[in-house]
Amino acid sequence: MTMRERMLGVVQGRAHDRVPFVQYSGLAAPDKEVWSMIGRDNMGLLAWTGIHRVETPNCRVVREDFARNGRQGFRRTLHTPEGTLFEERLIEPTYGTSSAHVHFVKAPEDYRVLMAYLRDMRVTQDLDALRAAVRALGDDGLPHVALPRTPYQQLWVEWVSLSDLGVHLGLYPDLMEEVTSLMFEVQREVFRVACDAVAGGAPVPYLDFGDNITAPAIGPDYFRKYCVASYDELAQMLADTGRDIPIFVHMDGELKPLQRAIALSAVRGIDSFAPLPDNDNDLGEAAAAWPEMRFLVNFPSSVHLAEPDAIRRQTEQLLAEAGHTGRLQIQISENVPPGIWRGSFPQIVQAIRDFGAPDR
Repeated sequence: MTMRERMLGVVQGRAHDRVPFVQYSGLAAPDKEVWSMIGRDNMGLLAWTGIHRVETPNCRVVREDFARNGRQGFRRTLHTPEGTLFEERLIEPTYGTSSAHVHFVKAPEDYRVLMAYLRDMRVTQDLDALRAAVRALGDDGLPHVALPRTPYQQLWVEWVSLSDLGVHLGLYPDLMEEVTSLMFEVQREVFRVACDAVAGGAPVPYLDFGDNITAPAIGPDYFRKYCVASYDELAQMLADTGRDIPIFVHMDGELKPLQRAIALSAVRGIDSFAPLPDNDNDLGEAAAAWPEMRFLVNFPSSVHLAEPDAIRRQTEQLLAEAGHTGRLQIQISENVPPGIWRGSFPQIVQAIRDFGAPDR
């Protein structure tokens, strides 16, 4: 089988000859560099892509780079008809990622500017990136077709600090209802575009919300209100297309407090599931609790630093807990310590090959 066929086997519930080992394309190292060491047949690829674009004809974002106390960073200023907001982000040099040092929304009045930006959004279909990804991947993997974050997750990840968001939800419920309602409206436009693409036969294996779910940041009540409601709404819209396209969600944090809400939701795949020892998630327990769920499990980042025997044992444990279900994919979907993959990837690959085909 090709890696693409194995990965589709997990997603679609079809027989496959071994548990796929996959990385977000280029995450640990360039794909060809990894293949040169472990073999192309031993690692598949997930390529993040989308099927829509958003235009804001009356708003714009201007970026300015800066250096501060030896750190590189940048400021982004959002200009709207209702005023401006800015954020400042500092760059982490090892991976080139950034985190907000100053958030766009700093006070309740800033939401008026954000809402002007949301009202200006125009969502249209754009399949060029998806088609290019499918051509580039060939038999090596699948397009990882992304949707925007749901409102609560989008707010704290992209716009406002988590602590301020909690205060604003508690003190200004009417204002926050107005903000999140606008976010839901934009999201529904994305859903319509996505469903039109699916109905038209676009090569979409699943749709993935990049939500970065972790229970301590959201809790069961907000999770049901702001996330599950969206997942279920899209699932119903997809069902109306006549194609069986499952909903996946990037849930890379602690999930035990959300276990029942997830079980009752329309989610059929957890992307970047984060097992023990890095989080509180017991893969065997989760596989039993969610018998229809597909698990795209991130190999625990900390374990890449362990001795070869420990890496092998960790892989064997994951395989023992869910490998026989046919619903497991082991992947690299969170950052790996630089260069360390050369020691860990061969151990993971060999354990998978020795495990053999899922029993199903």
